[in-house]
Amino acid sequence: MAQRLLLRRFLASIISRKSSRGRWTPLTSGALQNLQCSPGGLAATPSPTQTIHTTRVCTTTFNIQDGPDFQDRVVNSDTPVVVDFHAQWCGPCKILGPRLEKMVAKQHGKVVMAKVDIDDHTDLALEYEVSAVPTVLAIKNGDVVDKFVGIKDEDQLEAFLKKLIG
Repeated sequence: MAQRLLLRRFLASIISRKSSRGRWTPLTSGALQNLQCSPGGLAATPSPTQTIHTTRVCTTTFNIQDGPDFQDRVVNSDTPVVVDFHAQWCGPCKILGPRLEKMVAKQHGKVVMAKVDIDDHTDLALEYEVSAVPTVLAIKNGDVVDKFVGIKDEDQLEAFLKKLIG
């Protein structure tokens, strides 16, 4: 939904650049050079008078694609990472996942969340000794500093994240 809105606004800004002579003004590379993800959301400034915003889902949560992706985005991360080991068939995972994503988003970039499907990445589950799902690891500077298994309420998740950030 947010992507459609962003595209609609972007296209509207392009259409509004059509000059009175019926010719299009060129879209320069500088038109979107200020594209960034900030605590307020994804912002692009196609013209000095118009800013486009969407939600900040862009960097707080991501799915792990493979082992090297995990190494780059989790182990080598400067930002603390919460790793959610889950499975599609797991009922408790479906409850914890969105709750955890919401709590991570509230941290405004101080921590990010990686999602690892254990059926797709059995090797990572074995390496990190995941024997049940959901299992959540807190990784800071490449080291596991905390861990829990099962569902937690929002207060417990907040305490878990504050301990990781602090």
